[in-house]
Amino acid sequence: MTDTGSAADSNDLDLFATPFNIGATILTAVSLLLALAFFWAGFQGGNLLFAGPQLSLLTGTVGATICAGIAVIAWVAAVYMEPGFDK
Repeated sequence: MTDTGSAADSNDLDLFATPFNIGATILTAVSLLLALAFFWAGFQGGNLLFAGPQLSLLTGTVGATICAGIAVIAWVAAVYMEPGFDK
């Protein structure tokens, strides 16, 4: 029989296998925390030092969505990138 299963094992993500995976995992965590900060500041009508004087719910949600998108892309890169041609 032919094995048609995926080569990637979902139980063995190896998020800390290479320096690239480590960096992408750290970027994922930081982006998710930043997304939460944007959303919370927008929900409260507060401000973030680097984002402007006052955030509305809309601007907080937009900032959170952008940061969450970056986090998803970085996580996918951390999970699916394999070591280069040097191995």
